[in-house]
Amino acid sequence: MPASKKTVLESSLDVLKSHGITTIFGNPGSNEIPFLAGLDEEFDFILGLHEQVVAGMAEGYARATGRPALVNLHAASGSGNAMGALTNAHYGHIPMVILAGQQVRRTVGQESMLASKDASRLMTPLVKYSHEPLSATDVPRALSQAVFEAVSNPCGPTYLSVPLDDWAEPSLCDDVLLTERSMTAAGSLDSTQLADLVSDLEGAKNPALVLGPQVDAAAVADPEVFEAVMVLAEKLNASAYVAPSPSRAPFPTTHPNFAGVIRPGIQSVRDQLTEHDLVLVLGSAVFRYHRWEPSNYLADGTQVIQVTQDAGEATRAPFGHSVVANVASTTKALADSVTDRNIRRGERGSREIPRAQVSSEGMTGSEILEVLNSQVNDSVRYVNETTTLDLDYLERIVIEEPGMYHFPASGGLGFGLPVAVGLALGDPSKTIVATVGDGSSNYGITALYTAVKQQTRTVFVIVNNSGYGALAGFAERMGATGIPGLELSGLDFVSIAEGYGVPSERVTTREQFEKSYSRALKASGPVLIDAHVI
Repeated sequence: MPASKKTVLESSLDVLKSHGITTIFGNPGSNEIPFLAGLDEEFDFILGLHEQVVAGMAEGYARATGRPALVNLHAASGSGNAMGALTNAHYGHIPMVILAGQQVRRTVGQESMLASKDASRLMTPLVKYSHEPLSATDVPRALSQAVFEAVSNPCGPTYLSVPLDDWAEPSLCDDVLLTERSMTAAGSLDSTQLADLVSDLEGAKNPALVLGPQVDAAAVADPEVFEAVMVLAEKLNASAYVAPSPSRAPFPTTHPNFAGVIRPGIQSVRDQLTEHDLVLVLGSAVFRYHRWEPSNYLADGTQVIQVTQDAGEATRAPFGHSVVANVASTTKALADSVTDRNIRRGERGSREIPRAQVSSEGMTGSEILEVLNSQVNDSVRYVNETTTLDLDYLERIVIEEPGMYHFPASGGLGFGLPVAVGLALGDPSKTIVATVGDGSSNYGITALYTAVKQQTRTVFVIVNNSGYGALAGFAERMGATGIPGLELSGLDFVSIAEGYGVPSERVTTREQFEKSYSRALKASGPVLIDAHVI
């Protein structure tokens, strides 16, 4: 086959453009220079100062846009640095294409400096597709495959290692066909499957919905899904729970059918679902447990049906009947098909948000949430990495639109600050409010640099309890005492933030926080509030 007049790099850039992937998050290294030097004016390179932050920002961008984000990492070392953030992208089903630079092809086997002889194996547990092309001419095709793999259900990160000298090689004439490719996945229930599921739901005396992140992700792309899941709950008179360890908010928190977030332990799940004879788990694993609470999974008489886009989630579920199908079309079909029981628990938006807990000793975390909630508006989106508040957040914050809430899907720290920056870049019309613990903020603090350079509309609220509060809570529940390393002191986040050029303020009372937060929402660029809580 004759070579084209284009290089491998030029054909690869054409592939990326055909998919609308022109924003690149990276931290450059020597193996990546030929790729980066060849970018044209259509590409926008977003610099991050650490690869974990780079991957986190890309995740935020993909969450905001619903499109795959492109990440450029430096060889094996940069890829390893990013793996902490990739645990969240993997379990959050975030579409992401990762390009890593490899050493000159002929020197890889010698294991020369910055070579990775098993590059395709490095990220395997955390990506859907991992490959190093066997020839330079296969790079554009492999890149095309990486994009399609990232966006096909279940979505997730993909990884491609490319030797630095491949980019200058001639590409194939037929590479132009890659820019014309398309792929359609038909995952809807057939009429019999839909009828069976409707029959099960209509036959239940007290059904419940347990909703997962796939519902919210589908609703970001198609807002009709959010309406459909409300209609489904209303018609069935079903309690709508959020699945344990939620990374997104799949149901309006002010809806009268909203029953809260299920606590992430076996006994807790069992207790909360005991009164229901049928539980439809929609768009979630069964289940993402966290706390170890030995118990039988379910009470006698509780039936579970799972609908998920992830075949892996279906195969590893320890109980219930699983259906692998498109969550958006299934939700809308069920909402249209089930019989209305004509029972309503109140008007939409009528659920009351619980009042904050207060203390004479100082500001509480729930007061932080109450202040945020007092100034909620359509332009605000929330990122949460305060693990001491994760069970309270969706109980106390008004969420009435898709894509309003984001939490690390695997619990990997370093999520909050970079994902907030990525979300702001993905949707500049929104103000991103990130509540981040003082412990976890240290993992992604360099994201402040990018926030300043890009002037993102981000409000970083450091919920500062001078320690690893979530770990202290775990230790208490486990009866463990004398755990070292749980206290943090001497961290001056105001000085750190100002060193990066971010206006910042330290507050210790609710009144101070209310004023500071109000000012921050009006700012045109990033602001940090160091909010000390008990």
